[in-house]
Amino acid sequence: MSENEKACCAPKRKGSGLTPNLDLCTQAAKLPCGSKEGMIRIEAGKYSIGFEGPEACESDGEGPVRDITLDCYYLDQTAVSNAQFAEFIEATGYVTESEIFGWAHVFIGQLSNSKQRKLRESNTVRGLQWWYAIEGAYWRKPEGPGSTIKKRMDHPVVSVSWNDATAYAAWAGKRLPTEAEWEVAARGNNNSQNMYPWGRELEPGGKHRCNVWQGDFPNKNSAADGYQWTAPVTAYRKYDNGFYNLVGNVWEWCADSFHTTWHAKESEATRMNPKGPASGDSRVMKGGSFLCHDSYCNRYRLGARTANTPDSAATNLGFRCAGDA
Repeated sequence: MSENEKACCAPKRKGSGLTPNLDLCTQAAKLPCGSKEGMIRIEAGKYSIGFEGPEACESDGEGPVRDITLDCYYLDQTAVSNAQFAEFIEATGYVTESEIFGWAHVFIGQLSNSKQRKLRESNTVRGLQWWYAIEGAYWRKPEGPGSTIKKRMDHPVVSVSWNDATAYAAWAGKRLPTEAEWEVAARGNNNSQNMYPWGRELEPGGKHRCNVWQGDFPNKNSAADGYQWTAPVTAYRKYDNGFYNLVGNVWEWCADSFHTTWHAKESEATRMNPKGPASGDSRVMKGGSFLCHDSYCNRYRLGARTANTPDSAATNLGFRCAGDA
């Protein structure tokens, strides 16, 4: 594995995926057709996505750079917040997969020193030893029993699986974005080979534009960008096209099944409103998270991508919704 092809900082759950009760969610939907409030319209057109170059993780299937055509669509300006997700839970009575499984993955640095001393090596993730399966961790108590989101209601909801995100989207009359839709929104009017929504420099003019790891990963996060873990969904300067935090903060679920070569073939399916392969064991995640660092997992670049099983949940994993025009 090359320096640019290190494992991703997102752990997988070793369980069988559950099917969300979408009927329950749609029946309790606030607006069956989906409100466009808080969403940004992306016009139909031809766009360039994908990434090639020395920074690319070739094994992830970031390339080739390719032209695609998309119909008009909408995308949430921000990731779904704890406050928004709480409204969904109250309206539907939905139970997340982390609650059903009884645990979720938590980054070791987010745990108290006393809790760290009690951790068992058997609860860690092979190859990602800084992740632990913590009993009782779920979206409302992301670091496990004793933790709270009371002061983080404007932060992105985390510890939600792809199935949970799909259920929320159904309730909101929306859907998860395709990988292509997510990347086009993140690129805005930028050249296809730009690294970030604002250009090629991570910190233009020495100013932080996103929430990624600062310091020595995984031992010391200096929080020089202002946040040690998650940041509010509207933190940092808004992109020119109106979005917040598509890069950094939390990984965001996309609708597509993950494949490393499917999109390389020229076909109508891969170039006209691409939605990914028809089936697969994992789902695409985009944008990187507060745990990404260029020394280990620099997948906070626009063309970067990774995947996780649809039942997985961790403290650096959230989502935002899309809608048809």
